[in-house]
Amino acid sequence: MAVIGFIGLGHMGGPMARNLVEAGHEVRGFDLAPGALEAAAAAGVRTVPSVAEAVGGAEAVLTMLPSGEHVLDCYPDVFAAAAPGTLLVDSSTVDVAHARKAHELAGDAGFGMLDAPVSGGTAGAEAGTLTFMVGGAEQDYLRATGLLEPMARKTIHCGGPGNGQVTKMCNNLVLGASMIAVSEAFVLGERLGLSHEALYDVASVSTGQCWALTTNCPVPGLVETSRAEHDYEPGFAAALMLKDLKLAASAAEHSGTDTAVGHLATELYQRFNDEGGGHLDFGAIIESVRGRSGQV
Repeated sequence: MAVIGFIGLGHMGGPMARNLVEAGHEVRGFDLAPGALEAAAAAGVRTVPSVAEAVGGAEAVLTMLPSGEHVLDCYPDVFAAAAPGTLLVDSSTVDVAHARKAHELAGDAGFGMLDAPVSGGTAGAEAGTLTFMVGGAEQDYLRATGLLEPMARKTIHCGGPGNGQVTKMCNNLVLGASMIAVSEAFVLGERLGLSHEALYDVASVSTGQCWALTTNCPVPGLVETSRAEHDYEPGFAAALMLKDLKLAASAAEHSGTDTAVGHLATELYQRFNDEGGGHLDFGAIIESVRGRSGQV
């Protein structure tokens, strides 16, 4: 079993680290938040007071941090303390430019690196059923598969440096837009006298079928796995959806790509966050659709 340094033990990183512990790995964890450290320690993570103590002597270092700036800020400390040959795996969701800069810096310092953002939200992190979208050299990907396995349902090598982040933002552009479309369809149906059940029964087996409908349906009473069954307690918060849509919008602008639907989805999630919905599951945007729908 491996010694793994884990930096970032929040809502995603904490359960991921716990799953590594349960798989028999020694995990040394660091986080700036005392509460995150306490929860990780209770789950069997050996918590330490610095990045250097987390990564020194580790075979691999995983990071799960809020932004690309946080990753680049912590990497000099990682480079200074990590042993030669340590594999760096960043599972944060960051913009492509930061991911590729991190690869460049890691390579210059003599380390292999992967950008490996995840899909599956906090439920997937807890259950060890995340999907890892991995960018980087194939030999580094092959080194990492055994380490990622306790946290994953599936790992996919998406290509070279930064391509894990490209895949994540493209996937979530689809997810954000489809959740809005599903929400609008339910609101339109209910305002015209169609029951939620009838719409679901048809759309879930017809051409409207999608994950936003059949796994995270934004109306309660239809899908057990939906966060609508739990007052929209977030599996994937609307604020995080907005973050990912903004990353996609920025990448589209820099690459000259027309993403009109993605741009509109970003505007609508921005509005929902401005209305105070950022802490709710992203499926709660159906309430924003209802609120914008006029009287007839």
